[in-house]
Amino acid sequence: MPGPTFHNYPGIGAKNSEAFHYSQAVKVGNIVKCSGQGGWDAEGTIETDPELQIRQAMENVLKALRTVDGRLGWENVYAVKSYHVDIEDTFDIMTTEFKRLSRTLRPVWTCVEVGKLGIPGMLVEVEVEAWIENRE
Repeated sequence: MPGPTFHNYPGIGAKNSEAFHYSQAVKVGNIVKCSGQGGWDAEGTIETDPELQIRQAMENVLKALRTVDGRLGWENVYAVKSYHVDIEDTFDIMTTEFKRLSRTLRPVWTCVEVGKLGIPGMLVEVEVEAWIENRE
């Protein structure tokens, strides 16, 4: 089996990779792991509204997955870790967003409150693992 390959989506994904020396996603075999995605838009602006920030973070997860394999989506996600600056303000929003993404999506989920996230203004950071179905 080949070793890991590292991926970054264009724009802010590549810019963050360069600025902070990390990758947005890694593929090992048929497993993809995304680094924590925040609610930044294409220019790197972080939304202040928790609901909009979480929705954007979920869209950034999708960008990271599709950078590895354009066929990947939330239906391939089997594990989620979310980090919340204020879990009381964001937990229910995260649950609603899971339901919006897929009625059947029920990945394993670890949800943790933290004191601060890596980029100022971030309220939530979302990290996922997904599998690539063999399509031979």
